[in-house]
Amino acid sequence: MAKGLLMTYTLWAVGGPAGLHHLYLGRDSHALLWMLTLGGGGLGWLWEFWMLPSFVAQANRAQEQRQGSGRGTPPLSLIRFVAQMIVGMYFGLVALISLSFMASFYIVGLPLAVGLGVLLVAAIGNQTSDLKNTLGAAFLTSPIFYGRPIAILPISLAASITAQKHRRYKPSVGSETLSVRLYRLGLAYLAFTGPLVHSVLCHTAVTLSYVADTLGSFLSWFSFFPLLGRLLESVLLLPFRAWKLLVGDHGISSSYFQEWEKLYEFVHSFQDEKRQLALQEQCYNKYL
Repeated sequence: MAKGLLMTYTLWAVGGPAGLHHLYLGRDSHALLWMLTLGGGGLGWLWEFWMLPSFVAQANRAQEQRQGSGRGTPPLSLIRFVAQMIVGMYFGLVALISLSFMASFYIVGLPLAVGLGVLLVAAIGNQTSDLKNTLGAAFLTSPIFYGRPIAILPISLAASITAQKHRRYKPSVGSETLSVRLYRLGLAYLAFTGPLVHSVLCHTAVTLSYVADTLGSFLSWFSFFPLLGRLLESVLLLPFRAWKLLVGDHGISSSYFQEWEKLYEFVHSFQDEKRQLALQEQCYNKYL
């Protein structure tokens, strides 16, 4: 059945951050990505407004594409490469929060999580990449930065480069029923969110410790790029500021949210420290 542009825009407006329009168009990997990231933090969802006509046209040409799939190499895409990097690090951060108690986490858990995030982006649309080579690059890079939360950055970089090197078109497959597709997406969603929710709700203090260590490592790497560092800090503080704006100070009176307020203060301290250093430097240059 041909896909309609009006229906696609309707689903995009109603349930876009949950990937309903991608599910309608048969783009299950894209739908799962949007489910796990809430539409790419909202930015990816808004940016898609101009891309929906091409998505619909691609879905309606699915039969022709399946006939010619697997031939040639897809063009190199900088946007896809950057998205692979970001999602790989995102998956790695979630794994640090929820699975870092594992004995062999930095050898098995972390590179597997980062590699799967990279592969998820690589599988968007009519493209995919090689599973073994991408995960192999992640596992080979992981021991070099063993025990360091910042390892998610080089692991994601290595896996993204490998995924781009082995990019290809998806082979032809038969159509699947909606129930099978929803079952597979549900399992993937639960596998991602289950350990995270359990860790956040049951081990708040430990979770905050890992988050703080990871954020501290990331922010220290951006000390040579002040503008980019301030932008990253503002993005990290945005969800907490939005929560305080919606519920007020009474919404964080419980001990649970007071623990998360400590994380807010931790990130905010980086901004205050950089402001003080900038003022000291200005005063020094003024009276030099």
